[in-house]
Amino acid sequence: MEQVRKWMVFEAVLACEGHPENPLWGVTPQVTFSGPDGSETTVDAFWDGGNTWRVRFSPGQTGKWTWRARQDPATQIAQGQFECLPYQGPNPLYRHGPLQLSPNRLYLMHSDGTPFFWLADTAWNGVLRSTLTDWQHYLHRRAEQAFTAVQFVSTEWRGCTKDPHGETAFEDAERIRLNPEFFRRMDAKVAAINDNGLVAAPVILWAVSRSDVGQRLSEDNAVRLARYIVARWGAYNVLWFLGGDGHYEGEKAQRWRNIGRRVFGERHDRPVTMHPCGLSWVAEGFRDEAWYDLVGYQSGHGDGERDLRWLTSGPPATAWREQPPRPIINLEPNYEGHPAYQSKQPHPPLHVRRAAYWSLLSAPTAAGVSYGTNPIWLWAEKVEDAEGHANLPNIGPWHTGLEAPGIQQMTLMRELFGTLPWHQLAAAPNLLEAQPGADDPQAHTACAATPDARCVVAYTPVGGVISLHTAELALPAAATWLDPRSGQSREAGRVQTPQQEFVAPSNEDWVLVLRAVAK
Repeated sequence: MEQVRKWMVFEAVLACEGHPENPLWGVTPQVTFSGPDGSETTVDAFWDGGNTWRVRFSPGQTGKWTWRARQDPATQIAQGQFECLPYQGPNPLYRHGPLQLSPNRLYLMHSDGTPFFWLADTAWNGVLRSTLTDWQHYLHRRAEQAFTAVQFVSTEWRGCTKDPHGETAFEDAERIRLNPEFFRRMDAKVAAINDNGLVAAPVILWAVSRSDVGQRLSEDNAVRLARYIVARWGAYNVLWFLGGDGHYEGEKAQRWRNIGRRVFGERHDRPVTMHPCGLSWVAEGFRDEAWYDLVGYQSGHGDGERDLRWLTSGPPATAWREQPPRPIINLEPNYEGHPAYQSKQPHPPLHVRRAAYWSLLSAPTAAGVSYGTNPIWLWAEKVEDAEGHANLPNIGPWHTGLEAPGIQQMTLMRELFGTLPWHQLAAAPNLLEAQPGADDPQAHTACAATPDARCVVAYTPVGGVISLHTAELALPAAATWLDPRSGQSREAGRVQTPQQEFVAPSNEDWVLVLRAVAK
């Protein structure tokens, strides 16, 4: 009997009768898996060329599983069984299982209840353009740097109109014709993301411009393509981005609501969100959708007052109070080295840190944040201009994006939050006696606290004074200044009075942490 480890991927090959002219539009075989406890799960198979269909499934129970495949309700085409064994290894994804919402719906956790902190890299072209060897090297390094997820695009888009073989995912037609070879070349790279302990975050339908699949395809074509991608990669530990970099507000939201229902209405075993364009808040248009699990947003690459205030005092800092709650994650903040929209100057590491800490400490829970840099998202082998991006010439090859100050400081940030009850932290601007950002958005101080007030975290991008109302805090408390550039810490004294001022060690950015201590 074939064996597979818990939460890893079982795969079976199905030989279907007949060969429709366009298999994507024929009858899709479905496979029902029966677990040791008698529960059943049905998933779509996916066409892989000729008469070959495949099915992938991730078992969440140890013991004997059986499966049966049907081409239609009356025609069973295959059946089989396998044994699921306990996973014995260090990979957190296989130890703890796929992602889901926490009981309070404010952060992500594994299926066994272990909290999951989202720290993703935006390697948009990585799966499309990389060699498997280079991709493995990249993933290994990002895992070492404490990243937990990788965001990428699943098909051709404005930034990569063809893969290195000169091919696209499908041929345009009234009914699109799928190219399974396009996806087959990516399969091992998607699997490698999980094998390196990272969650895969595919954008199914990129939608920023009319040439992108999310805009140019009809609703029916978009649904067929999306269901195919979900069938092909849905057994992996993934978090789906249904749309990428698009406009989903107003009347446009209805199209995406329809697509989401038709793609995830029958299979919703992995979290789903939207990746909107910069400075747009789409949660209201999807709040009542059962398939929409978390609020993803993009604060983007601006450095002007409007952009900064949108992040610090706009929807990401206020709209999360709406019900029902959902995790809120900045999926594309300032990219390191990317020219800022207003000043045209490359974003320095400070802007990367600033956007990250603002995002984490202004939300209902510090659920996570993403990072980006141009060499990695473009994934070029040599210096080249970014396709479809006139303002991004002469981007360095991918390997130049492996190490950078901003990346090192994301690692330090992840390590810091690993020492805190991060999944209990919620924005607490009321604890601030004064908000320096009221006059200067670049001086905005973000503050968060746990419900029991035993832990408070505040971030100042410009040093200065943080004055806190400490009457509501669990006192006494020990205060520590943490340097987000180096990870070094300095004691800031003991808090025992209802109000206290803390003077930062310099005019650079600092993180202040207060922890309750025994009296």
